[in-house]
Parts: sequence; C-alpha cells; structure tokens
Amino acid sequence: MSEECTHNCETCSANCSSKEKQSFIEQPNEMSRIGKVIGIVSGKGGVGKSMVTSMLSVLSKRKGYKTGILDADITGPSIPKAFGLKEKAKGNEFGILPVTTKTGIDVMSINLLLENDTDPVVWRGPVIAGTVKQFWTDVIWDTDYMFIDMPPGTGDVPLTVFQSIPVDGIVIVTSPQELVSMIVGKAVKMAQMMNIPILGIVENMSYFECPDCGKKHSVFGESHIDDVAAGYGIDTICRLPVNSKVAAGADAGLIELFEGPWLDDLSDKIENL
Repeated sequence: MSEECTHNCETCSANCSSKEKQSFIEQPNEMSRIGKVIGIVSGKGGVGKSMVTSMLSVLSKRKGYKTGILDADITGPSIPKAFGLKEKAKGNEFGILPVTTKTGIDVMSINLLLENDTDPVVWRGPVIAGTVKQFWTDVIWDTDYMFIDMPPGTGDVPLTVFQSIPVDGIVIVTSPQELVSMIVGKAVKMAQMMNIPILGIVENMSYFECPDCGKKHSVFGESHIDDVAAGYGIDTICRLPVNSKVAAGADAGLIELFEGPWLDDLSDKIENL
C-alpha cells in the first residue's frame, strides 16, 4: 500500500491496487422508489423480448406488486402498443411521470414522448444511451419490480443499462433455431462480464399445440434449449408456444388479458429474489 494512502478511495490520490473501481451507477429521481430491477435481453432481434417483458410485468401486477416497465428499446419500442397506450407522458417540476396501463402498470417508452407513434428515431448511439439513462434518472417511479425491455445484442445501450442501472438479474429470450447456442452465449457472457445474475431463459415460439388433438409440433425446429441452459448453468427454462390469441391480444393492446402458465416458474423466481 502506498505511503500516500488516506484509506479513503474517494479522496485518495494514491494509485494502489486496493483502490475501488469507479462506479457508473446513476441515481434515480429523488422522488422515485424502485425495488428489484429485471432486464429482459436477447442476443438477436425478433425473438419476442418485448412480449416476454409485457407478460412478466402482467404476472407481477397480478400478484399485487407495483410494477413498471422501462422500455430501453429506443429504436424499436413496442411496449405501448402491447398495452394499448395512447396517452403521452407528462411531467412537472419534479420529473417525468410514466403512463399507467389499464391494470396499473407504469410504463415509460420513447413512443410516449413522440408526436406520432410511427415517427422514426434516427439517433446515434450516445444519444440513445443518454435517453435510456434519463428514463432512469428523470422519471418518477414507484415500483416493487421494474422490468427493462432491452434492445437486442450487446452494443451501446445494453452496456449503458448494465453500467448505469443496478440490475438485479436478467432473463434471456431466444428461439428454437440452430444458431441459438452461439447467440445465447453472447448474452450470457456479457452478463457474466458485468456480474449480473441470469434468472432464466425463455424459448419463444417453442412449439405449436394442435387445438384438435393437443399434440405439440416443433414448427421452427427441434429445441436445443435444455442443452444450452445446462451448458451455462441456467436452471430455469420456460417455453412459450406459438399462440395466436396471445399475439392478437398484444396487437390489439390487450396483453393484460393473456392467460397461460408458461412463465409462472420464472415469475415465481423473480418474486423470490
């Protein structure tokens, strides 16, 4: 240890091995109350990450918890549509107020700030990352559980979220295709680099269940999710079927009405964090 060490790493100028790493965690709005924070991630787009975010949030709300969704997918926001939100977010001198769904889930998404839902967000990475941080620091949240719908991949925004927001765990969403092992591996290794626990993995579009005979058909190929999960030590696996009613409900803004047991195990694990 250096002779210059003051034993206070915040004020000490000595360059010693015991010096604490700098924290990039941003403080939320001073009026916010935020419990557990769960990130919903995927290695690639189009696998149903927003759907899983919405459904887990609905399950949390049904258990009686104050629940919020921070939509960090700035260039592809779909959370407001799934919940049928038309109202725009408003603010006051203390911060921005999230929009509340029919059942009481608080939501903040870039589409709640744009004049038109179809207006594109043509921004560079640092601006997008800064917007996500503002959704954490400037919005007044009151939640027991916050779900963050992350953009796909391992780029600027996921890195910003992991460094700026105290995420308690992540859920990885994937699909039953041959490349799934490699894609899941990227998401797993990023989480490990950031020391964030992996709570479970959801295989979306896992199968189609025939309404007549009840037989399950693997329309997108045989699942390898058990082997992949075992390889990375993930013990909670959920499978979402191809279900036209759930998809139609999300398109109509009625995701809060969905019925199905597919994510119950994962929801219970999140509750017991």
